[in-house]
Parts: sequence; C-alpha cells; structure tokens
Amino acid sequence: MKKVILNLLFAGLGGSVLAQDAVTYQTPPKIMADLLLAKPTPGVSIDSKAEWILFSDRNPYPSIEELAMPEYKLAGMRINPNNYSPSRQTYVNSFSLKNIKTGKTSTITGLPTTLYAGNVRWNPSETKIAFTQTAQDRIDLYVIDVATAKATKINKQPLNAILGSSIVWVDDATLIYQVATKPASAAPKRPLAPKGPTVQENLGKVAPSATIQDLIKSPYDEQLFEFFATSQLVQNKAGVETPIGAPAIYSTVSLSPDKNYLMVRTIKKPFSYLVASYGFPSTVKVIDRTGKTIKVLAELPSTEVRPSGYDNVQNVPRGFDWRDDEAATVVWAQPLDSGLIKKNVEFHDGVYELKAPFTGASKELFKTKTRYAGTSWGNANLALVREMSRAKQSSKVSRFNPTTGALETLYELNTTDAYNNPGTPVTEKNKFGRQVILTTDNGTKLLLNNTTGASPKGDLPFIAKFDLATKKSEILWRCQEGTFEVVTDVLDPQKLVLLTRRESKTEVPNYFVKNLVLRVADRQITNFTNPYTALDGVTKQKITYKRADGVDLTGDLYLPKGYNKDKDGPLPTLIWAYPREFNSASDAAQIRGSENKFITISSGGPVFYVTQGYAVLDNAEMPIVAKEGKRPNDSFVEQLKLNADAAINKLSEMGVGDRNRMAVGGHSYGAFMTANLLAHTNLFKAGIARSGAYNRTLTPFGFQNEDRTYWQAPQLYYEMSPFSYADKIKTPILLIHGEMDDNQGTFPINSERLFNAVKGHGGTTRFVYLPYEAHGYRAKENILHMIWETNKWLDSYVKNAKPTAAK
Repeated sequence: MKKVILNLLFAGLGGSVLAQDAVTYQTPPKIMADLLLAKPTPGVSIDSKAEWILFSDRNPYPSIEELAMPEYKLAGMRINPNNYSPSRQTYVNSFSLKNIKTGKTSTITGLPTTLYAGNVRWNPSETKIAFTQTAQDRIDLYVIDVATAKATKINKQPLNAILGSSIVWVDDATLIYQVATKPASAAPKRPLAPKGPTVQENLGKVAPSATIQDLIKSPYDEQLFEFFATSQLVQNKAGVETPIGAPAIYSTVSLSPDKNYLMVRTIKKPFSYLVASYGFPSTVKVIDRTGKTIKVLAELPSTEVRPSGYDNVQNVPRGFDWRDDEAATVVWAQPLDSGLIKKNVEFHDGVYELKAPFTGASKELFKTKTRYAGTSWGNANLALVREMSRAKQSSKVSRFNPTTGALETLYELNTTDAYNNPGTPVTEKNKFGRQVILTTDNGTKLLLNNTTGASPKGDLPFIAKFDLATKKSEILWRCQEGTFEVVTDVLDPQKLVLLTRRESKTEVPNYFVKNLVLRVADRQITNFTNPYTALDGVTKQKITYKRADGVDLTGDLYLPKGYNKDKDGPLPTLIWAYPREFNSASDAAQIRGSENKFITISSGGPVFYVTQGYAVLDNAEMPIVAKEGKRPNDSFVEQLKLNADAAINKLSEMGVGDRNRMAVGGHSYGAFMTANLLAHTNLFKAGIARSGAYNRTLTPFGFQNEDRTYWQAPQLYYEMSPFSYADKIKTPILLIHGEMDDNQGTFPINSERLFNAVKGHGGTTRFVYLPYEAHGYRAKENILHMIWETNKWLDSYVKNAKPTAAK
C-alpha cells in the first residue's frame, strides 16, 4: 500500500511561508492521546425480561490502513468491492453474555478468530442472537445460543449488505436475509476507453436536486451499481437456504405481522445521476414467502422531480408500512394537494389501507391537515397519528380509532419546544410479536417515556401516565436532581418495574432495575468503571446567560483540574458550538442537556483541551431566531454576533475566561459558523473550522433548514457565505477537512477554496487534508493528528496571544 502522508497547505505557524508541507503523522500530548484511546465501556443489549445482557466491545478507531481499503462510490453509497458490504462501518470486536440472576459472565465460544460483527438481532423468544460477520471477502451470518453461549455460522452463501442488512427473524428457528448472486471478483471491469461521452439531459421537467456526494457519474458506474446491489432473498430454516423469488435490487424488505407476506421495494432502471439510490425509480409490492407477487402497490418514479421546499412531497404514494395490530394490512399516505403544501386545501394528506388477500379496493382511514408523518398502532380502538411541518417547526399527535374512524387531536407543540414534549408511548409485544402501544387503566391511559425530560433545571427524564380523556399527564417518576437517569425499558408495566441507565458527574453510567410499586432498593446489574481517569478533578457546570436582545442562552463549561480563579485568573478559552434555527424565541431560550452527565470523550469534541489549561465552553447555544415576521436566516450573521458576544461576556464576568484569549470552533455547520464569526467580528484570537461549507452557492437548492433557493434569495446566499468575505478573515483560521467527505453539501472544495481566498488576501490560515476521511473522522492516526494540529493552533494564537483588547 502506498505510504500515507498528510498534504497540508498552510501559511506557517508564526511565519509567512506559503507552501505545501509533507508532514508525517503527529500525536498530541500523552494525556490527550490516552483519553482518545481509552477503551470505552461496552455496548449493552438487554432482553425484555432483564435476564440476559449481551456486552459488545468495539474498537471505535480503525487504522488508516483500514480506511485505505478499496472502495467504490456509487449512488450515494460507499461500498467495499471485495465483500458486498458498506465500506465504512464500526464493528463489534468481542461479545460476552451475563446472566443477571446469577451474575455469571460467559465468554461466547464459536466466534470467528477476528470478530467484525454487526446487525445484532434477538429472536422472538430472546433465546438466540443473530449477527453478521464481515470478513475481507464475504459476509456471514452467525447465531448465538444464549443458554449455551455458543455461536454457529448458519449461512452457506455470502450475504449482500450493500443496501442494508435486512435480517429478519420469522420465528425462533427461521431467518430471512439477502445473499450475493455472484462472486465479487466477477464485477464488471472498467473499460480502458469509454464507448462515448457521458450525457445527461432534461426535457423541460422541473428537477431541483440537493447537493449529494458519490452519485452515479457514468455508464460504468451504472453497471457496478446494478452488479453489487442485486441480491437474492433467501429463507434459512435449520441451515437450509431456500430462495424467495428471483434476484432483484431490494431496497427494503418487511415481513407482515402474521409472517405470511413480505412487502418489498425493488429498484429499477433508469438509474439517476442526480439523486442517491433511495430516490431511484422503484416498485413496491407484496409477495408471499415463496416470492410470488401478490399485489403491486405502486410504481414510483425517480425523486429527481420532487418539488423543492420543506413539506413539499412528490405527488405519489409514500410511507408504505404494515399495521402492527393486524395480521397483514398495508398502510400508506397520498398527498391531496398535488404534493405542494402551500396549495389552499383543507386536507393535505390522505392515509389508506389495503388488507390481505389484497384483492379488494383500498380504504381511506383518515385525512390530515398538515403533512402526515406516521402512525403508532395499538389495537382496534387506538392508534396515534403524527403530523409535522418542518417549515413551521410544528407537530401534532392525534388519537385515531381504527374502528370508528374518529380522529381527535391530543396535543400540538413546536418541534423545538423541549419543555412541553410529553414523551413517547411505551410499547409491548402483541400476539404477532410486534411492538404496539401499551395502555393501562382499562385502556384509558398511556405510559409515556421522556428520555430527555428537558426542564428549566436541565434534563430530568421521566415516566408519566397520559389520560386520553383529559389529555393531561401525571408524572409517576422523574430523575432526581443531581443525577441523570433515563428509562431504557419498561420490564413490567403493571408493577412499574423499569430498567434505567444512571450517571452523575462522578458516577460512570450503569444499568439498574427499579421497582416503582414496591419501592425496594434499585438493583444494579452492570459495574462499569471510569475509562477516563485523566479527567478526574475536571469540573463541569451548565451556565446560563442572556444575549443583548434578551434571548436566554446556555453552555457546558469545563474547567481544568485544580483550577482556582482567584489564584490562576482568567484562562484562555475555546468556545465550541453549532447553530440551530428557531421560529420561537422562548423555545430558543430553553435549557437543553444536563450538567450531571458523566464526562465522557467524543473524538470530535473539545473536552481534550481542558487538560491543556483551557476553559472549554461546549454546546454553547447559538440560536438563530425568526424576528418580526421574517425567517431565522434573514438575520443570521447579526445573531451569531449576539450569541458570541454574550458567551464571551459571561465567561469574562465569571472571571474564568480571558476575553483577550478566546477561540471559537465547530464541525460542519459549526465550521460555517466559525468562518462567519471570523469574517464579521474581531472577538476571537483564532478559529478551528472542520469539514464546513463556506460558499452557499454550491448548495443552491437549500441548506440546513433554509428551503429558499439561491434564485429566490441570492442576497441571502451571498451574505451568509463566509467565502464572500474571505478578504475580511484576518483572525488565524485552521481549516480541517476529510478528503472523502460524503456529507450533503460539504464538498472538500469548500475548504480548498476558502483557504486559497484567505491566503490570497494575506490572512493567516492552515489547511489540513485528512486522507481517506469522510465527514466524520474515524482513523486513529488522523484523529490524533487533528488533536495535535488543534492544540498547536490554540497554543500559538490563543494561549500565547498578545494581550490586545478585542473589538
């Protein structure tokens, strides 16, 4: 394999060199490297009776060699051409089982010598666990017998997971999955010379397209996509694989509740050069377990012609799904406004059903006044219907009676209103083994689980009973202040036995069984220890402050171990943030998050730098609020200034942050924010911008939560683009980007061109191009180097900055 180096374009640290520099990988100070590489606590999967725990250990940071493996970029995907799998995954590297009653932990036998596991699935009775094993040249399917703690490979043909792993337990001994139809080595070979040019055309259709990466670009790409995406459905019973129908390009496979039918969506030609595979033309149909077509439900066109604008949809059926409360009934939605939300009609969507044997006419269930967003099914008398408007940031939940057809609103709220979110209905398995809404008190109440529990005191998760008649909630249990505890499962809804995950500032997250009726002492069932002992003594607090126009803001403040502001004075500070849009100023002011969560490490987070003597303000709120009847982005830059100024003032007033030694940073839209702040203010000494989009004309059909196009609002696109003001960026800016960024809109050219623009106007900048990285960085070598670069940048331009007053 070729030698990997970092090609760093930079204006030198402390000098005026303008050149390329071949730099070998560097590592940050040992304490920072050790934090990144500390083995995290295992993943946990607990059965519904809290009898068994499956522990999963992962290596979250593969080597650069793993990222450098062969890869095809096709139809919005990245695939490994050697084994029919997505090329960028995080695998489980070891399994173990613990019996909660006995406390005994068992090592699982029969596992592959080198484990790269994924797609973990418990069988219906929770006596077996299926998982996929990805090797260099194939994917296999294993099943763990829980009682014996033994794993066995059950497939003969290699699996195909290119469009997802549709591994379905039919019963305790039968699985349905997809297999490859040909060896990967039989893939079409790239011709030495093309047969002709690649041509696209449009004959007058309106076809706005989002800025998506890795699309099909040539006839050869089409051949590769068809080859790798084609699979054969099979049923495996007792190790015997039986084909289901003919090979096809299956994008979704869903088993009916009664296990007699499969609803499949298959992709067909022509393949699009403008949208990803999920937007290709497709057929939705019901087949039986032998593969025989029972009913074609829809022939869907390419999403190329989907109208732009939030809440607009194609004028075709969508959202096909099974009713969980019936044996075999298909449900879907159809727009009643031709897909255009601004059309003046009473109802915008209709929802319909078709029952087995699928020979009759479809039946209308109900109509919605905004855009239909899904149904949670309960029984013959209860379902919950969701409607949403992304543009208005609104949502509505209604009670639907499938027998009478009555639809009654239960509550409406802004999607940004965290305080008034009542939670999510607790579910239970019905006779089909499907999760349906659980009711209590003779069907008059729901159990709602709010895993966030946002409040003016911070996040305090809770369990509540919701009265369907009065539409009021009664909180049965709420997390105690000073901790963060969330209900992960309701083990017994009648006796209110809960499975919770509890943590605090000093307590590592662990799992407990809690009994709300008997009120006996909680039973701890895991005993994880702190993997981040280097952070012992680091303090964390949620701070609140107000910006000049009265909007309340918050942030998570980390201070170094042993810090004393009276003795040590104000510190150099890093503010890390990500802007979000709000239509409501009161929603923007709500407190989010909890200061009582245990301090953990995220490879992309800023907490590392508290070990180097910095105050770190993470999750600094940067709300962009709609004002005076206008949209949030109409005053984007102005509000960024207000947010940043308020944070700096607060830290300075507290005596912990030195306003003359402030840095700002962010990833993706946070990088976009960073570049804008450096272009329009002199508040900071340095900026760190990772994988951002800086020229909004490169995303002309909308971005983030902006649905106006460039041609509808050209001035907005110009003014929101920091690239337009690159000549004003004189504050040192460190640009970092993955050379294979796969995120919508954040093409690496954004950082390349901003670097050149800043350099061309004499600014101080450094551009780090991380080999093989996508939008989120994964390779151990790259992440360690990124931390080293950031630390050097902060030390050079913030910690050791000259004490000149900020403007």
